[in-house]
Amino acid sequence: MNSIVIVCDTLRRDHCGPYHRGRPLDQVTGDAQQPWVVPTPNMDRLAEKGIVFDHAYCGSTPCMPARRDIYTGRYEFLERGWGPLEEDDLDLPRQISGSPNRSLTEQLKDGNPVSYFITDHFHMWEQGAGNYHMGYTGFEFVRGHEADAWRTDPVEFPCPDSERSTKLERHFRNVHLTRKSEADYFAAQIFTKAAEWLDANHTHDNFYLHLDCFDPHEPWDPPEEYVKLFDPRGYDVDRFIPQAPYDEWRKHMTEDQLRHVQACYAANVVLVDKWLGKLLDKMDELDLWRNTMLIFTTDHGTYNGDLGRTGKLQTHQYDAVSHIPFIVAYPQGEQGTRRQQLVQLVDIYPTVLRAAGKRCPADRHGLDLFPVLENEHALFREYAVSGMFGKSVTITDGRWALHQSPVVENRPLNWYGTCLAKFIPYDLGPYRDGRREVFDCASWPTPTWLSDKADDPGELVNLAERERGQLKRMRHALRETLIRLRAPSEQLERLGLAEEV
Repeated sequence: MNSIVIVCDTLRRDHCGPYHRGRPLDQVTGDAQQPWVVPTPNMDRLAEKGIVFDHAYCGSTPCMPARRDIYTGRYEFLERGWGPLEEDDLDLPRQISGSPNRSLTEQLKDGNPVSYFITDHFHMWEQGAGNYHMGYTGFEFVRGHEADAWRTDPVEFPCPDSERSTKLERHFRNVHLTRKSEADYFAAQIFTKAAEWLDANHTHDNFYLHLDCFDPHEPWDPPEEYVKLFDPRGYDVDRFIPQAPYDEWRKHMTEDQLRHVQACYAANVVLVDKWLGKLLDKMDELDLWRNTMLIFTTDHGTYNGDLGRTGKLQTHQYDAVSHIPFIVAYPQGEQGTRRQQLVQLVDIYPTVLRAAGKRCPADRHGLDLFPVLENEHALFREYAVSGMFGKSVTITDGRWALHQSPVVENRPLNWYGTCLAKFIPYDLGPYRDGRREVFDCASWPTPTWLSDKADDPGELVNLAERERGQLKRMRHALRETLIRLRAPSEQLERLGLAEEV
């Protein structure tokens, strides 16, 4: 069976039609959102072809840790933070296609399927994480997004004053020199190139196509007509904020400015959805639904006014970040149905391997989704876990969510692997016995938090003191889950879970 995996960065679940079901945002996730209905007809179209998972959660955050979960089938955040793939990672494309050093002819003769990667996510090749493309049979980069150090032409170009001294200045220089029409927007290029690849390559057996679309990650600068769907002023505002601060928004913006930021984000989602349709059209044209599994998801969400915040990081993995869209179109599966099982990004790894006819290596954290795709009553995981290395750890059963803060000293903590921390720095000691000690790692300044998402989907109320029985149950579940995952034992110590709870 062929596989296509689509990861759209920073895609909020409540902005996707299969999840908001035509309701305004403020009726889906609370009054921190605007009373807008975000139209995503192509996501709806995909949902009609497949299965919508209502309880999908990210694992490791932010961007590249989530991708290492996908590429290795293991939760990265329990062992290290943002970094490249390492030699013993058994990355997914290499497991499918074998050594990338062999010719395509030899690869196919040995029965190894073709794998191909299309992305505009420049973190994939920048210093600190830049080798995620190397295991594929082939790959294509779309240049110029966010802080991609590409064009250097000494020209005048429009750029918000706030970004002239930041790396985001590169984005506005790049697009000024290369963007002539909507077809030149990054999401448009990604899905157009994917459709072209399918045209030329769809006869390969059991191929694996992976699309990593950086949108709707900031900077949010979609075509103005899309912004006007939500804010009639378009870009005619006093202050254009293409990248919301990762902080409490009232420290940086007025309510009117936040509303415009939210409009630009919603417009970016609509842009992604429109060009997703180009790929779905090609699937229709080539009749690929009969032999191709398509997985559509994101790495994580983002705060967009929720809990008084914008951006990611900064606090626990609350629902706005951890609860993600996850849709699978499966040739032998039911169409237009939903599943209630808890699924995570690590599950993509064993599922794609099975579709390609490959065995899954041992010691993976991910679970094969095929039983759930074929049977809505199939048993699956009882809990989902997520977090950022060295910070709090979240566990949920789909209703109750525990965000467990570490002890005050947040130690012991070790970084496992040979590579240093680069993009997100940590104070690391020398390499010994497969690990480096981590010094002076501050966690989020937020206490342990317990939420009942059935009554409080925005997780506004901390029930840790009031619901002592549920707190004990979820702490015990977290301890047992970490033990089952064979997480480093010091994780139990730093989270205050070393003793039976």
